[in-house]
Amino acid sequence: MDCKRRTCSLQWQLLCCCFSYLWIFVNGQLKYSIPEELSPGAFVGNIVKDLGLGAVKISDRQLRVVTDSGKQYFQVDSTNGALLVKDRIDRELICGFSLTCSLHLQLLLQNPLELFRVVVEITDVNDNAPQFLSKSLPLEISEAAPMGSKFRLEIAQDLDVGSNGLRSYSLSANEHFALNVEIGDDGSKIPELVIQKALDREKHAAFSLLLTALDGGKPEKSGTATVSISILDVNDNTPVCEQKLKRVRLAENSPAGTLVLRLNASDMDAGDNGQVSYALSKHTTESVRQLFEVDPKTGEIRVKDVIDFEAGVAYDINVQARDKGTPALEGHCNVKVEIIDVNDNEPEVILTSLSSPVSENAVPGTVIALISVRDPDSGPNGEVHLRIPPGVPFKLRSSFENHYSLVTDGPLDREEQNEYNITVTATDSGSPPLSTKIILPVNLSDVNDNAPVFSQPAYTIHLKENNLPGSLICTVSASDADLDKNAQLSFSILDSTTHETSVSSFVYINSENGNIYAMRSFDYEQINLFQIHVQVKDAGSPALSSNATVNVFILDQNDNAPEVVYPHHSDETPLQQTVPRSADAGYLVTKIVAVDADSGHNAWLSYSIPKGKDGGPFQVAAYTGEIRTSRPLQEVDTNVHNVVIVIRDNGQPSLSTSVTVRITVEENGPERSYEFKDSTAKQKNISNLTLYLIIALASVSLVSFLTFVILLVKCLRHSGSHGSCFDSCCSSRKTLRSREAFQRSQKNLHLQLNPDGPIKYVEVVSGTMDSQCYRPCFSPVSDRSDFMFFQTCSPSTPMGNTNPIDISVSSNNLINTANEVRNMSGCV
Repeated sequence: MDCKRRTCSLQWQLLCCCFSYLWIFVNGQLKYSIPEELSPGAFVGNIVKDLGLGAVKISDRQLRVVTDSGKQYFQVDSTNGALLVKDRIDRELICGFSLTCSLHLQLLLQNPLELFRVVVEITDVNDNAPQFLSKSLPLEISEAAPMGSKFRLEIAQDLDVGSNGLRSYSLSANEHFALNVEIGDDGSKIPELVIQKALDREKHAAFSLLLTALDGGKPEKSGTATVSISILDVNDNTPVCEQKLKRVRLAENSPAGTLVLRLNASDMDAGDNGQVSYALSKHTTESVRQLFEVDPKTGEIRVKDVIDFEAGVAYDINVQARDKGTPALEGHCNVKVEIIDVNDNEPEVILTSLSSPVSENAVPGTVIALISVRDPDSGPNGEVHLRIPPGVPFKLRSSFENHYSLVTDGPLDREEQNEYNITVTATDSGSPPLSTKIILPVNLSDVNDNAPVFSQPAYTIHLKENNLPGSLICTVSASDADLDKNAQLSFSILDSTTHETSVSSFVYINSENGNIYAMRSFDYEQINLFQIHVQVKDAGSPALSSNATVNVFILDQNDNAPEVVYPHHSDETPLQQTVPRSADAGYLVTKIVAVDADSGHNAWLSYSIPKGKDGGPFQVAAYTGEIRTSRPLQEVDTNVHNVVIVIRDNGQPSLSTSVTVRITVEENGPERSYEFKDSTAKQKNISNLTLYLIIALASVSLVSFLTFVILLVKCLRHSGSHGSCFDSCCSSRKTLRSREAFQRSQKNLHLQLNPDGPIKYVEVVSGTMDSQCYRPCFSPVSDRSDFMFFQTCSPSTPMGNTNPIDISVSSNNLINTANEVRNMSGCV
């Protein structure tokens, strides 16, 4: 059924009963037709009635609607079986520009299972107006365009289809343009602007027309766009030069950028059609293009490159003056340039042959290079003289006219100068004269005439004992002033013996880099110094070599614990000593004498009774090991005392040993003859001994100074031939400075003496904070019983940065030496 369309609004139309609901039941399939944009809940059709099903039966069989699309647009009222619109239906969104649009549904019934198909056709409603993509449509048309010319305009778009789609176009009234509509192959309507009257830009430079697109709906809808037409000027005037031919004269030495001529062309047109640009014409020769250039805006002709009279005496320049019209018009200006000749050609130096590199042992007169010269000028301007700078071992020898040879003129030494850049200058006889310079690089090839040289003639290495076998001791380096194979060095150790043992069994050397490695672990107590004679040899023919000495000092480590040598005892039984009960305080019971196989600080020994052990009425001197009574013995004291004495060295870490002394108190035992009866006498003896020691140290300092003078003379002689002198552990120069500091300082001597043994250490401390302090230092090559030298430092300076004072003297003979020099005059 159909009813008459009304002119009411879309919402009223959707609610009106005059919509046609068509249904067809064919082979179990229902088909309905509804317009788009129905409100949710709108009635589509009665499924129960159309399928011949009762309402009760529908509720029992659980009717469901299944759609083929992803979105559910319909629903079924379970009470009456009506198919209703569930959501807004937009035909353009679902089907686009398709003329037909349908939604397919499936009705599913249970008990028994039955399936019915429903097709809902969606009809179009005129709910979209035609639209242009751009509200303004610019268009440029030449004033020379002929009548009947067509210009395609933009197509309008309408989302509706059928009669509701785009129907026609209209154009606002005017006398110059008409509207034509073309039908495309796909049925689209294309608007075209047609010129129906000749255009004149000077009368009408622009037009603004309104283009309207109409659809076929009722009521109809429309969309508009403005067509902005610009009338373009026609270029109908040619640029004209002031003179058809212009003559100028130009010197050939004119620099680049020199102004030759300024052209001026005029054009009667306006705007771009009257703006003139200049350029060399297409027929201009390549030589002219290389020498001259034209400014496109000003018309200035300038020199572009060097003007050479010998290359050309005159040039014809054709310049085109072109306007910026469409199409562009152009005129032509001719310029004739005459070149004035000057002396502008420099002499040319030609290197015919060059022999490089040259052996550094080449004899004088050896030909290095062949050279020729020429000058394009004539007369005096073409006469050329050749020369090289003085002070080089080369000279020029003339073979024949304008031909020369470069030969050696003295000895060559690559190590002093391996390359010569010889400047050859050619000068003509013109006025002013012109000259040319070329540089001839002459390299010298190497000859093996330099022996390798060590970085120093002697190396001093301090190596701690107990090192790991295979560890790196040091690296010797050498250099060779030669090149390539002549400078390829290899290191080796020369065969020598020390302590009746071959040095090659101690160390080995890497022949390529000079690394020296220990082949064994060294023991300072067995060997404390040895020398390695190293040779470096180059790979030249014949090979050259040099030698260097590596002095290896083995440094002591604290790896030996103190040993008690007096009194003799065994590990199983303690030392047995007796003391009379009548002994007074300070009574000397016995003396523990211990030695340490190490040296230096590691051999400084101290004696003590360990904490927690009761020494009873006995005490031990920290540095002498003397065991004395600390108080008079009393009747209450026990008869037997076991005194434990710990002897500790000064190493890091410290090692120690202990001994037990069993002291038996005798009621009527005789007193020892060496007991100190008078403390005043004891102090006097020590003071006398201190005086002797100071005199001995001063005398030894004097001897050291004389030794330094002798060594200095030898060192100067040695440095004259080898460039440096031997660097020892304690240098003579440091000895002199330290000895003078030793003499200037106020000294306090702290002595540790054995009444019947060697001096253990001597420490001299200055009396002021700004002065020097002196500490004992032991040479790596000293014997265990030798007191070698003092070491000076400021109170704030670490011991590692101290300067040694060489006062070598055997501690066993120190007292005798003091007695011998006691009466010497002039000693400090």
